[in-house]
Amino acid sequence: MRHHNKVKKIGGVRRKRVALLRSLARSLVLEESITTTAAKAKALRPFVERLITTSKEGTLASRRIVGSRLGGAPEAVKKLHDTLAPRFEKRAGGYTRIVRLGRVGKRVTDFARIEILK
Repeated sequence: MRHHNKVKKIGGVRRKRVALLRSLARSLVLEESITTTAAKAKALRPFVERLITTSKEGTLASRRIVGSRLGGAPEAVKKLHDTLAPRFEKRAGGYTRIVRLGRVGKRVTDFARIEILK
């Protein structure tokens, strides 16, 4: 049983999971919408929500924290602080949305459910 284990493993060791989440988060911040599997979208959502909440502070420390969590992507940090944080200034959470693609949203090779994370 998975009592007190909230980490979604996404089939890999910690280093690979962190690298995957960082790259997906960078893509989501820069493109503002990505298409991925349901499991990856559910694991990525809290990661990105925390980044946006931290970037809403607008301090130098928050820029450094977000930069370290994204693996040092300066263009993503700049967009988070200058574009996305003011957009969600009055919202207390729920910045991202997972949209299911229905019947069409099944991957051909392994029949995994595909979703859009906005």
